[in-house]
Formats: sequence, structure tokens, C-alpha cells
Amino acid sequence: MLFRNMFLKYYAAAGEGGDAGTSGGAPSGGDPEITPEIQQLIDQRINSAVTGLKAKNDQLLGTIKQQKENLARFDGIDPEVVKTILQRFSDDEEAKLIAEGKIDDVLNKRTERLRADVDKQIKAANERAEKAEAFTKKFSDRVLGDAIRSAALKAGALPGAADDIILRARGTFTLNDDGEAVAVDGEGNPVLGKDGKTPLTPLEWAESLKESAPHLFPQAEGTGAGGHRSGAGGALKRSSMTSQQKADYIRKHGQQAFLRLPKE
Repeated sequence: MLFRNMFLKYYAAAGEGGDAGTSGGAPSGGDPEITPEIQQLIDQRINSAVTGLKAKNDQLLGTIKQQKENLARFDGIDPEVVKTILQRFSDDEEAKLIAEGKIDDVLNKRTERLRADVDKQIKAANERAEKAEAFTKKFSDRVLGDAIRSAALKAGALPGAADDIILRARGTFTLNDDGEAVAVDGEGNPVLGKDGKTPLTPLEWAESLKESAPHLFPQAEGTGAGGHRSGAGGALKRSSMTSQQKADYIRKHGQQAFLRLPKE
């Protein structure tokens, strides 16, 4: 339409004052004549229009490129999730307090949450420490018990008396940092042996039980109180033995040997 109007304008101007068929106008029934001036104007208008369109196109392409670059920064981010988070933050009590200028309240609440988290961590650490301590004590008791049992057997104590001896030892012995059984008093000071110089050992302590607790050790045969009484011929008789003597004899010589003893 633009070019048509231009053509009619300049064509009419060029043919003004003459009729069709004259030398000054366009031939009757033929194509209108496009003069160099008209062609120049047409080219100028075309170039102007094309330049404007090209500039607009470049501007649009630049905008599209910038939008793509902006969107690339949010690649992998769900807009709905972000919207939900922002909405939650806007509704958050802390955000409201900040908006109301109640900064102290916000700090107090954060401090309470921090303290609760720290308390939780401390509680978990204490529980782990208690479990470790219980395991250590159980292990230590076993090691100490084995050390006392070994010493008691070396001292000649009855096998069945080992548990009793271990219970007695717990009030005197404990394990040191090297896992050794050491004797200490009520204040934790080392207890010395008979020589008054070296620490009391489990074996020396077990030996001392022969006087303070003789029933924990085998009793000599043919002795008086606590021993096996002999008959006229020196042979033991089951009827003359006490229950403790019978048990000691069986423990030492076996059930069959006891049954071979005469009854009377």
C-alpha cells in the first residue's frame, strides 16, 4: 500500500497537465513510467523500512538471549517448590516478629532452639559415655576376676571356692591403667605385702586366706577339727565324716573313691 500510494502520487505529478497518449504522460493503456527520482524514493523507503525491521529484530533477539541466560540460572529449580518456601517464610512466626520489630523475641527463640539442640547432643554423648563405661566395667570385672581366680588356684584353693574368693577380692583389688590387679586401700593408696616394701599381689593375698578362711582350701587328712577323722586302723569311715568332709573328699579324690570307703 505504501509503494502504491507513492507511485500514484509521483505518477500523477508527472502526468499532470497532459492526457493519455501525449508525450508528457504515460502511454494510454501501458505501464506507468518509473523515473530515476521515483526509483530513488522507493529505494530509500524500502531501505528505511528494512533497517527499522532489522533493528527491531536484533532487539528482540537480544531480549530472548538475555531471558534464556536468566532462566539458565534456575535450571533444575522447581518454581512451585520455591513459591511454597517463600510462602512458608512469609507466614513464619519469626518473619512476622522481625516485621514487627521484635528482634529480641527472635533472638530468644533462636537461643532456645540452639540450647535444645545442644542439650540433645550432650544427652546423646552422655548416653554413649555411659554405655562405654558399662562395657569397660564389665570387661574390667572379668579381667580382674580371672586374675584373682588364677592366683587362688595357685595358692591351692578349692575350685568351687573361686567365686567366693573373687567376691572377697573386689574390696581390695582393682585394675590399674595397664590392666594389672593391684591392691589399694579405701583412699586409693597401694597396699604393701608382708615385706612392707612391695605391693600386695593377688597370690600373696590368696595365700593369706588359708588362715582367715581355711574352709576355702582342702583340709589335711588325719587332723583334728576340720580334718578327716581316722578309725582305729587309720582308714576313713563315711559314717564318721561330716558333710563338709565328704564334699571335700569327693572333690579331691572323686565319687568312686568316696564310695570305696567303709561305712562303719
